[in-house]
Amino acid sequence: MKNGKNYMKEILSLILFSIFLSNSLYAQNTNDTLQSIKKSGVIKIGYRASLPPLSYENNKGIPEGYSIDLCTYIVDGVERELGEKISIEYIAVNAENRFEALYQKEIDILCGAATETISRRKIVDFTLPIFVTGGSFMVRKRTDIKNNFAGKKIGVVSNTTTAMALKDLFEDTNISAEVVPFKTTAEGFNSLLDGEIAAFSSDQVVLIGLVVAAKNLGDFRILPDLFSFETIALAVRRDDADFRLIADSVLANLYRCDEIQTIFDKWFGGITEGQTPALKSMFQLNSMPE
Repeated sequence: MKNGKNYMKEILSLILFSIFLSNSLYAQNTNDTLQSIKKSGVIKIGYRASLPPLSYENNKGIPEGYSIDLCTYIVDGVERELGEKISIEYIAVNAENRFEALYQKEIDILCGAATETISRRKIVDFTLPIFVTGGSFMVRKRTDIKNNFAGKKIGVVSNTTTAMALKDLFEDTNISAEVVPFKTTAEGFNSLLDGEIAAFSSDQVVLIGLVVAAKNLGDFRILPDLFSFETIALAVRRDDADFRLIADSVLANLYRCDEIQTIFDKWFGGITEGQTPALKSMFQLNSMPE
């Protein structure tokens, strides 16, 4: 039988080893995006290729948009933190693989049109919000649909918050519409263009972008009512407070100064009648001081 002194030594050793092991595992699982960027000299920006005016490819195949502009400001912030210039690698993602790409470290930040939710925060973290929007419907102008969707085919991109909100809307209002799922926004829009569906549902800001990008601009209209309220943010990896802090600091500074108005006007000027009260409030609430 072990004496009390030796027994206590063994217990203490086990405790110290457990602490060391847990700290080692934590260190292995902790994301350090800044160190990875410093080592490679490259920041990998994930973007959506067909969600104007937030994130899309222009006619030269170059990513641009409201979210992309905000991310370039964040890149500037990363450069100031590291004290050196870094290159940008743009990587296209879609609704199905965007969060997995971030989790698997294929991208460092997601600059698209991601709605922040609790379930998504189990996988990724989010920056300060960058936009406030909600689910709406796009129809052809010649379609007299208004809000009567009974018996109609309504398109929506699958695996999105809009798809879930649309399902709840039809269930709560006992509307027997046929929901047609699509993989991409472009597919849904083309289906509306071809008359295969009566309406296409998405975030209102995304629908605005689709109308603007359409060659036959006057053929479409967006219904004014929203059936959901969603906050859009940039996504980053979990457990990486240092990188997220840089992004939040940059965004808060933009909200405090007139620069956010310039960025907004660049992408939404002429499309909307200015910032909505909800968006103005969001900017003000998140313009925290340094």
